[in-house]
Amino acid sequence: MGQKINPLGFRLGTTQSHHSLWFAQPKNYSESLQEDEKIRDCIKNYVQKNMKISSGIEGIARIKIQKRIDLIQVIIYMGFPKLLIEGKSRRIEELQMNVQKKLNCMNKKLNIAITRIANPYGHPNILAEFIAGQLKNRVPVRAAMKKAIELTEQAGIKGVRVQIAGRIDGKERACVKWIREGRVPLQTIRAKIDYCSYTVRTIYGVLGIKIWIFVNEE
Repeated sequence: MGQKINPLGFRLGTTQSHHSLWFAQPKNYSESLQEDEKIRDCIKNYVQKNMKISSGIEGIARIKIQKRIDLIQVIIYMGFPKLLIEGKSRRIEELQMNVQKKLNCMNKKLNIAITRIANPYGHPNILAEFIAGQLKNRVPVRAAMKKAIELTEQAGIKGVRVQIAGRIDGKERACVKWIREGRVPLQTIRAKIDYCSYTVRTIYGVLGIKIWIFVNEE
């Protein structure tokens, strides 16, 4: 009883697709997996260091990686792409060079593209970054959660559930607080659910944020 599963992995092949598309032999599989992790970390670090954002939101919804024999195609889905396109192609070239240096593979060509998301706050990663920024600024947890719910309603989402766990508001004992608006059918496989877990460091310690968003039903 009470055994949990990641909602994205639960729906693979029905409403959810893989964020990494490639094939590798068993002996090379771990190397390719670590390569994906390096690419994602490098992109997130670059955006964090170079983008001066007042709200503190990086705006990266997800990073999709497709690998071929001589090409690595990386698609960055962003809610606020203007932040990265300020320097036009120069910034993207600089980002490509940084990733290639990190990977140390000059025999493969790297191509990075940026795609804009229509409703940024309808994606759990961007919403979690917004809540993390609010918590770092010492906004009360309940107020931050309600504001996040309001933002998702503007994005036209059918249902959302936000959960925060840890030493909330500096309390001695860790606890879990959650809020839900609309329907979030986690047991229905045909229901397209977006999910993310996010860690934020506050002065009281580490808090864990989990967000489930019910997009639509197929």
